[in-house]
Amino acid sequence: MNYFVGSYATSPAWEQWDAEAEHAYFSQLKALKNVQGLEHPFTGSLHPHDDDWFIANVSPDWQFVFTCVPGTMGALGKNPRFGIASDDEAGRQDALAFMQKACGAIGKLNKGLGRKAVKAIEIQTAPDRSKAEGSAKSLQASLETMLSWDWHGADIVIEHCDALVPEHEHAKGFLSLDDEIAVLNELNASKNANLGLLINWGRSAIESMSTEGVLTHIKHVKAHGLLKGLMFSGVTDQESPYGIWKDTHMPASKNSTVEFGAEHSLLTEEEIHRSLAACGDALTENSIVGIKLGIRPKDAPLEPRVGYNQSALAMIDRFFEEVA
Repeated sequence: MNYFVGSYATSPAWEQWDAEAEHAYFSQLKALKNVQGLEHPFTGSLHPHDDDWFIANVSPDWQFVFTCVPGTMGALGKNPRFGIASDDEAGRQDALAFMQKACGAIGKLNKGLGRKAVKAIEIQTAPDRSKAEGSAKSLQASLETMLSWDWHGADIVIEHCDALVPEHEHAKGFLSLDDEIAVLNELNASKNANLGLLINWGRSAIESMSTEGVLTHIKHVKAHGLLKGLMFSGVTDQESPYGIWKDTHMPASKNSTVEFGAEHSLLTEEEIHRSLAACGDALTENSIVGIKLGIRPKDAPLEPRVGYNQSALAMIDRFFEEVA
């Protein structure tokens, strides 16, 4: 299989735009033969800094998965009632306006590249329910509206983020997996839709504070026939530059077969393989499989920025080589 890379998390130009540094970074990602394309951050426009630069500098062969989490988190910082699952009508409508901009950006990228380049859009069920009310009813209303738009061939996929749970602190605090599943099942049946769920390894681990919880989520979504993909971001339960149980996209743990890895990461090669095995036949060539890894220190040079991604992809590759 070939994979998606959430390149913005290890980009040298994410926090402060540097076209030259990003060009060098993209050039090395293009050389990785097992990269299908990018998980691309949507913050309100096609590219956070320069739409035309982005269209001109991505690989003409890459596919894309848009993720709305960076823009959603930015909006929540200004208005905690923002979100497609918000029970506050103004906050829900603001989120729908944001999603409509994402829809337009997908069309712009397709037009710029002269092809259907965007495979899917990952949406998240904000708001943080410790700060504002959210519900399955509001999510369903938002998705019904979104299903009426022309998404230019892109699938709508909910990326499950850690839900609000009483047992411990949360990172995102969005809707529960059961609420998301119930809404998707209802709309797939009543609207003949093709909605599904994507599991983010790190966020499911944070919700359950365990690696076993990730497997439980995968199996639960798979049992409902809704599993559209699996993105690997790491997390740790120990002191580290990435924090304890923080959604900082910690890289996978280093082992003897790879050059780059993060000490104390719970995302080991064994856990990667266990998670992929749990997906079973739900993973196909049409599935979204990939990585989104952060970088510490934030001023790290180019080599580890590419190296962390290359090492984690090698771990995924070995799973598929073993089961082939």
